Amino acid sequence: MDNRQAIGSWLSGPRAAAEDMGAEFGYRGERLGLPEEGPGSLARFGRRLGALAIDWALCNLIAYGLLADGRATTVSNWALLVFVVMAVLTVGTLGFTPGKRLVRVRVISVTGARLTFPRAVLRTLLLALAVPALVWDRDQRGLHDRLSGSAQVRY
Repeated sequence: MDNRQAIGSWLSGPRAAAEDMGAEFGYRGERLGLPEEGPGSLARFGRRLGALAIDWALCNLIAYGLLADGRATTVSNWALLVFVVMAVLTVGTLGFTPGKRLVRVRVISVTGARLTFPRAVLRTLLLALAVPALVWDRDQRGLHDRLSGSAQVRY
Protein backbone atom coordinates (compact mmCIF):
# COMPACT_ATOMS: atom_id res chain seq x y z
CA MET A 1 0.00 0.00 0.00
CA ASP A 2 1.48 3.32 -1.00
CA ASN A 3 0.95 6.64 0.78
CA ARG A 4 -1.89 7.72 -1.54
CA GLN A 5 -3.91 4.60 -0.72
CA ALA A 6 -3.30 5.00 3.01
CA ILE A 7 -4.38 8.65 2.96
CA GLY A 8 -7.40 7.82 0.79
CA SER A 9 -8.59 5.13 3.21
CA TRP A 10 -8.11 7.50 6.12
CA LEU A 11 -10.12 10.28 4.45
CA SER A 12 -12.97 8.08 3.21
CA GLY A 13 -13.39 6.16 6.44
CA PRO A 14 -13.19 2.55 7.59
CA ARG A 15 -16.23 1.35 5.64
CA ALA A 16 -14.82 2.55 2.31
CA ALA A 17 -11.44 1.04 3.12
CA ALA A 18 -13.05 -2.31 3.99
CA GLU A 19 -15.10 -2.22 0.78
CA ASP A 20 -11.93 -1.53 -1.20
CA MET A 21 -10.42 -4.67 0.35
CA GLY A 22 -13.44 -6.74 -0.75
CA ALA A 23 -15.75 -6.70 2.26
CA GLU A 24 -19.45 -6.95 1.36
CA PHE A 25 -21.80 -4.95 3.58
CA GLY A 26 -24.98 -5.07 1.51
CA TYR A 27 -27.55 -2.31 1.58
CA ARG A 28 -28.97 -0.53 4.62
CA GLY A 29 -31.64 -2.70 6.23
CA GLU A 30 -30.66 -5.95 4.51
CA ARG A 31 -29.75 -7.56 7.86
CA LEU A 32 -33.25 -6.71 9.10
CA GLY A 33 -34.96 -8.22 6.07
CA LEU A 34 -36.20 -4.84 4.82
CA PRO A 35 -36.33 -3.85 1.14
CA GLU A 36 -33.59 -1.66 -0.31
CA GLU A 37 -35.88 1.08 -1.66
CA GLY A 38 -39.51 2.16 -1.49
CA PRO A 39 -42.13 1.53 1.19
CA GLY A 40 -40.83 -0.55 4.09
CA SER A 41 -37.20 0.43 3.54
CA LEU A 42 -35.20 2.16 6.25
CA ALA A 43 -35.85 5.90 6.33
CA ARG A 44 -32.88 8.02 5.37
CA PHE A 45 -31.24 10.50 7.71
CA GLY A 46 -32.78 13.56 6.02
CA ARG A 47 -36.34 12.34 6.54
CA ARG A 48 -35.69 11.44 10.16
CA LEU A 49 -34.02 14.79 10.84
CA GLY A 50 -36.91 16.63 9.15
CA ALA A 51 -39.43 14.77 11.30
CA LEU A 52 -37.47 15.60 14.44
CA ALA A 53 -37.29 19.29 13.47
CA ILE A 54 -41.06 19.41 12.89
CA ASP A 55 -41.77 17.66 16.19
CA TRP A 56 -39.36 19.89 18.11
CA ALA A 57 -40.85 23.06 16.61
CA LEU A 58 -44.34 21.87 17.53
CA CYS A 59 -43.24 21.06 21.09
CA ASN A 60 -41.59 24.47 21.44
CA LEU A 61 -44.74 26.16 20.22
CA ILE A 62 -46.88 24.23 22.71
CA ALA A 63 -44.43 24.86 25.54
CA TYR A 64 -44.18 28.58 24.84
CA GLY A 65 -47.88 29.11 24.30
CA LEU A 66 -49.34 26.94 27.02
CA LEU A 67 -46.78 26.05 29.67
CA ALA A 68 -43.91 28.53 29.93
CA ASP A 69 -46.14 31.45 30.90
CA GLY A 70 -44.17 33.74 28.59
CA ARG A 71 -40.80 33.05 30.25
CA ALA A 72 -38.31 32.22 27.51
CA THR A 73 -35.87 30.68 29.99
CA THR A 74 -38.16 27.76 30.80
CA VAL A 75 -39.41 27.00 27.28
CA SER A 76 -36.73 24.40 26.47
CA ASN A 77 -37.40 22.42 29.65
CA TRP A 78 -41.13 22.36 28.99
CA ALA A 79 -40.52 21.55 25.31
CA LEU A 80 -38.51 18.47 26.26
CA LEU A 81 -41.26 17.29 28.58
CA VAL A 82 -43.90 17.86 25.87
CA PHE A 83 -41.70 16.00 23.38
CA VAL A 84 -41.33 12.97 25.64
CA VAL A 85 -45.06 12.79 26.39
CA MET A 86 -45.99 13.30 22.73
CA ALA A 87 -43.51 10.73 21.46
CA VAL A 88 -44.48 8.09 24.01
CA LEU A 89 -48.18 8.50 23.32
CA THR A 90 -48.03 8.75 19.54
CA VAL A 91 -45.28 6.22 18.80
CA GLY A 92 -46.67 3.85 21.40
CA THR A 93 -50.17 3.92 19.90
CA LEU A 94 -49.97 5.03 16.27
CA GLY A 95 -46.36 4.24 15.38
CA PHE A 96 -45.43 7.80 14.41
CA THR A 97 -45.22 11.34 15.73
CA PRO A 98 -46.82 14.27 13.86
CA GLY A 99 -43.48 15.08 12.24
CA LYS A 100 -42.92 11.48 11.17
CA ARG A 101 -46.44 11.41 9.72
CA LEU A 102 -45.73 14.49 7.60
CA VAL A 103 -42.51 13.04 6.17
CA ARG A 104 -44.05 9.55 5.83
CA VAL A 105 -41.92 7.66 8.34
CA ARG A 106 -43.15 5.24 10.98
CA VAL A 107 -41.52 3.33 13.80
CA ILE A 108 -41.88 -0.46 13.77
CA SER A 109 -40.37 -3.37 15.62
CA VAL A 110 -37.50 -5.13 13.84
CA THR A 111 -39.81 -8.12 13.54
CA GLY A 112 -42.11 -6.02 11.35
CA ALA A 113 -44.90 -5.71 13.93
CA ARG A 114 -46.09 -2.60 15.72
CA LEU A 115 -43.74 -1.34 18.41
CA THR A 116 -45.07 -2.23 21.87
CA PHE A 117 -45.81 0.53 24.35
CA PRO A 118 -42.97 -0.37 26.80
CA ARG A 119 -40.47 -0.36 23.93
CA ALA A 120 -41.83 3.00 22.77
CA VAL A 121 -41.24 4.36 26.28
CA LEU A 122 -37.66 3.02 26.32
CA ARG A 123 -36.99 4.40 22.82
CA THR A 124 -38.32 7.84 23.74
CA LEU A 125 -36.40 8.09 27.01
CA LEU A 126 -33.18 7.17 25.22
CA LEU A 127 -33.97 9.67 22.47
CA ALA A 128 -34.51 12.40 25.09
CA LEU A 129 -30.96 11.79 26.32
CA ALA A 130 -29.78 12.71 22.77
CA VAL A 131 -26.47 10.82 22.94
CA PRO A 132 -27.89 7.38 22.00
CA ALA A 133 -29.46 8.95 18.91
CA LEU A 134 -26.02 10.16 17.80
CA VAL A 135 -24.43 6.69 17.92
CA TRP A 136 -25.29 4.74 14.74
CA ASP A 137 -24.73 1.25 13.42
CA ARG A 138 -23.96 0.41 9.81
CA ASP A 139 -27.66 0.54 8.93
CA GLN A 140 -27.71 4.13 10.27
CA ARG A 141 -30.03 3.14 13.09
CA GLY A 142 -29.45 5.06 16.31
CA LEU A 143 -28.57 3.32 19.53
CA HIS A 144 -32.04 4.24 20.85
CA ASP A 145 -33.56 2.22 17.99
CA ARG A 146 -31.20 -0.71 18.47
CA LEU A 147 -31.78 -0.98 22.22
CA SER A 148 -35.56 -0.76 21.83
CA GLY A 149 -35.60 -3.22 18.90
CA SER A 150 -37.14 -0.71 16.52
CA ALA A 151 -36.54 0.68 13.05
CA GLN A 152 -37.79 3.79 11.28
CA VAL A 153 -39.18 2.87 7.87
CA ARG A 154 -40.79 4.70 4.97
CA TYR A 155 -44.41 4.08 4.11
